[in-house]
Amino acid sequence: MPDSRPFVSLATDFGAAYTAICAGVVHTIAPDANVLVLSDEITPYGVREGAMLLRQALPYLPLGVHVGIVDPGVGTSRRPVAIETGRGDVLVGPDNGLLVPAAEALGGVVGVHVLENPEYRLPSVSASFHGRDVFSPAAGHLAAGAAPADFGPPVEPLPLDVPPPVAGDGELTAPVMYIDRFGSLILGAEPGDLTAALGPLPHGTPLDVLWEAPEPGSARVTFEETFGAVAPGEPLVWVDSSGLLGLAVNRGSAAAAFGLADAEFLTLRRA
Repeated sequence: MPDSRPFVSLATDFGAAYTAICAGVVHTIAPDANVLVLSDEITPYGVREGAMLLRQALPYLPLGVHVGIVDPGVGTSRRPVAIETGRGDVLVGPDNGLLVPAAEALGGVVGVHVLENPEYRLPSVSASFHGRDVFSPAAGHLAAGAAPADFGPPVEPLPLDVPPPVAGDGELTAPVMYIDRFGSLILGAEPGDLTAALGPLPHGTPLDVLWEAPEPGSARVTFEETFGAVAPGEPLVWVDSSGLLGLAVNRGSAAAAFGLADAEFLTLRRA
């Protein structure tokens, strides 16, 4: 960590009050730390969504300790970990794949240690609030100068559980990573995947989007650079600011328009 004022970020699915408690724990241990709540609004249990938020955001934040907590397995045998990155940041959170995409975006995983040393936890650890009792104390101690190796033995982190995009005969099938607050479906595929499956696609190219669940359906859209390329209420496929493909409706919700709130995969084809 740099010698200047340490930086700590928090991203959770807790909501404001519980996240503020975590920030308070960090400040208590490292009173000089600059603590930023990156988000307390990740969809509850949305590990993929949280992972994509961290992957997109952390490269733009100062070097520091970054806490990510979306933790459906809290209190089970899942491990709490600290991940050292090539850029020099340390990522703190559950070992459920949440932190790995962001670590890769920060120069790769350099080392991972289990957070098991009781000296770096609160005196009493609950079964359901490790954000307060384990992760935030670890972040505070790291910001105050503790080394990740002081917390526990090295381990290999679990990857994010996401199926890869699949290129078929003139089509691309990709998992839905999450639905953003505008109702756009963000996919686990990049423009290169689409080009590999369908060939070069100038903006304005018509596409068919198909899905099997929640109910089989399809939509005719165009591949566009920006929302304003189609009329309000019209759908499009575009590349979002993190470099992932998405299905959107200009000034509307694709999830609501097409009944895709629970969609798991979308298939893209030339119209």
